[in-house]
Amino acid sequence: MRLTPRLVFRIVLVVLAIAILSLRLIPHHHPGPSSTPPVSTPVMDLSTSSPLNRPGGAPAPSEAYEVYSGLYAVPAGEPLVFAQNSVTDIPQVGGSCLKPSTQQEHDMADAFEAANQQSHPWEQRFTIPEVYRILAPSEAAAAQSCIATHGQDAARCASYKQVRHIRYLGVPGFDKTQTRALVSVIKSCGGDCGSGGIFAVEKSGGIWKRLETTDFTRDCSWMY
Repeated sequence: MRLTPRLVFRIVLVVLAIAILSLRLIPHHHPGPSSTPPVSTPVMDLSTSSPLNRPGGAPAPSEAYEVYSGLYAVPAGEPLVFAQNSVTDIPQVGGSCLKPSTQQEHDMADAFEAANQQSHPWEQRFTIPEVYRILAPSEAAAAQSCIATHGQDAARCASYKQVRHIRYLGVPGFDKTQTRALVSVIKSCGGDCGSGGIFAVEKSGGIWKRLETTDFTRDCSWMY
């Protein structure tokens, strides 16, 4: 059969018509909204990824006593009572309250976290003008209970009558020059009463003193 231009045109039209009809008959599935929630970057749980204050640490290092002795060189206005075991906390604000922005601050933050992976016992080695006490864990718990109950059990609380706070000290984390450090103090008055903070200190004129608060530690003070 001879194909004329008119016949070819008609064949093309038929083929196009069949193709269009086939496309219309094929079911189309439109994707609905995804049931999978968007992936977000989780805030790192430091208590899981980098737990602190685990038992079994060696005695607190000698250089730590010099730091706190300088900070407590001025009388506190109340009896100084320290818990025997070092304790610190790094509150989570976007993963950590510490916001280092310089290499020196990064060094201090890393050293502080490393120094407090374990709890370290303090000894009677602070050079402080006033008399102070160091309480074993059972004594610290008893003292906190007496503070919280205002000494209702007079016999049991007699030795803690003047105590207003139990201070839990963290082991300092030093920079590479050993002239700046991060320290922490938690002042507990029993139960949900107390305050705490992590702050930077500097050795000046042979004495350790607290530095002005910057963005590095601004989010690291709290009350409860």
